[in-house]
Amino acid sequence: MNWRQFLSSHRLGQKQDVHDQSRSAFEQDYDRIIFSHPFRRLQDKTQVHPLPVEDFVHTRLTHSLEVSSVGRSLGKKVGDQILKRHSELANNFSLFDFGAIVAAASLAHDLGNPPFGHAGEDAISDFFLHHPKGQSLKPFVSESEWEDLTQFEGNAQGFRLLNQKQYGLKLTAATLGAFTKYPCPAFFPERDRSKKSQKKFGFFESEKEIFNGVAEQLGLIGTHPNVWSRHPLAYLVEAADDICYGIIDLEDGCRLGLVSLEETVELMAAILKEQFNAVKLKGIVGKTEKLGVLRALTINRLVEECTSLFLDLESSILEGKFDQALTDSIPSKDALRKISMMSVEKIYQAHSVVEIEASGHAVLPGLLEEFVTTGQSFQQDASRKYKNLQLMLPEEIRWALMKHPENTYEMLRLIVDFISGLTDRHALSLFRKIKGLSI
Repeated sequence: MNWRQFLSSHRLGQKQDVHDQSRSAFEQDYDRIIFSHPFRRLQDKTQVHPLPVEDFVHTRLTHSLEVSSVGRSLGKKVGDQILKRHSELANNFSLFDFGAIVAAASLAHDLGNPPFGHAGEDAISDFFLHHPKGQSLKPFVSESEWEDLTQFEGNAQGFRLLNQKQYGLKLTAATLGAFTKYPCPAFFPERDRSKKSQKKFGFFESEKEIFNGVAEQLGLIGTHPNVWSRHPLAYLVEAADDICYGIIDLEDGCRLGLVSLEETVELMAAILKEQFNAVKLKGIVGKTEKLGVLRALTINRLVEECTSLFLDLESSILEGKFDQALTDSIPSKDALRKISMMSVEKIYQAHSVVEIEASGHAVLPGLLEEFVTTGQSFQQDASRKYKNLQLMLPEEIRWALMKHPENTYEMLRLIVDFISGLTDRHALSLFRKIKGLSI
């Protein structure tokens, strides 16, 4: 594997690369994502606290913007040193290219998340695993397709969205590679969960050939059929996400009163070490300002540690030998682990969180039951109810369902596209309407 291939600006399905002197291909990727419909929907999707009323709590949109900002810093810092180590790259690439690739991939990293966050992922999977309607569909799909359906994965859904024609994104191979933290399918019996790249999966059966094309363009190492090593910059995207949700979820928890200011300061001070100045912090007025200063210093420290580790491990990463999260190996790993354990106990299991997450386990299977039946109704003379529900589907999904009504897996993928693409409030509102609970 080599950096020149990793930085490929080729867009799959495009015969000739078009160059714009004012913007690099990777900056165009960023712009295409930020103006896309799936990105806009993140403003009303759960980060940790569902349907928040407080104006300072993060949504998937603000989280994605922050991860992208941290990702750009990581990319530029790493790129600056990579270009010095590999002087042959300097004529074609700059540190800003590294930054733009990581920023774009980070911006898109949560596009595939359904309503109600990770609880929504479980609710969609549970529909096929436990709901009578979902279970009845197993004979009509292959074993690998059934794995897709019973293990809904936001990362794979995100890769699907980035490659759907109606959004017209056509991202570069470099950005798609950096986006894919788990370059393997759901059906993978030889999966080694000790490897971070195989802990989850990054593409559905429906996009398997697309990712294979990306992997070949980038020169990724194939380890099994349809299984690949990571793009090196995927480690930076993952690190940016780990840093942000670790530190910023803690900040949100403190603002909501779920974690005391004293405990928050102690947890961040363990990362800052000699940089922490208790006297200076005491002189800052107000919890918001104190948290803001601590957050900025802590994130900067973690960025420096991840950059240093990545550069130390460059050869192992390029050879596909290193396969762990950077944040699990940096000097502050124990402090981050302590923050994670505390977040599970006091933030992620807070009553306000689990209460609304529980509603997601009723809302999403309820919507899937109705709309899967609606999808099947395209194969027959539908009742008035399901003709009405057909009209509630987006036009492009109705068109696709009419084009291949006999393909059960494709039908289910399209229905899951629709349900997983809903915002939290839209999902709740639609459920109430079709169940007759509100008019």
